[in-house]
Amino acid sequence: ELSFLLWATQGVREILESGAVRRTVPSGGNRHPYETYLGVNWVEGLEPGLYRYLPLEQKLCRLGKIDDAAAGVGEGCNGQTFVGEGAVVFVWSVIPYRTEWRYAHLSSRAILMDAGHVCQNLYVACEAIGVGTCAIAAFDQTLMDRLIGVDGKDEFTIYLAPVGGVEREMP
Repeated sequence: ELSFLLWATQGVREILESGAVRRTVPSGGNRHPYETYLGVNWVEGLEPGLYRYLPLEQKLCRLGKIDDAAAGVGEGCNGQTFVGEGAVVFVWSVIPYRTEWRYAHLSSRAILMDAGHVCQNLYVACEAIGVGTCAIAAFDQTLMDRLIGVDGKDEFTIYLAPVGGVEREMP
């Protein structure tokens, strides 16, 4: 299930002879400025901790342990502890230069639209497998950047989404 969610949000559909990569989400100019980090709590076959998604290989790279993920992510999300309590929390960072070199002053618009594409695909994929998600934009920039280990300038956190089971009412 996690592999499917990762593929749906940032996965590679095709690598062209030119080296260009077609992914499962649109991106202005095919720039794909996002990186996906995961705070894993309860995923079968994975130790809890911080991971980075490697889309070309469709693999995860374990970056380390997160002490008390619920508290750390909750604090980073302005006290919204539920964000860190799901099975996994997707944390997207952006590397603006990937878009800026090509689009200059228009890049911020493309970067923000791309964030919507990535998270919308997560919503659709979650619905397909019967789990829930919730887009989170209310977070402390410095705390979240520190949590995933990015510098906050050349790469910084832009969006989060916890994923987990949902209680469904019968009609």
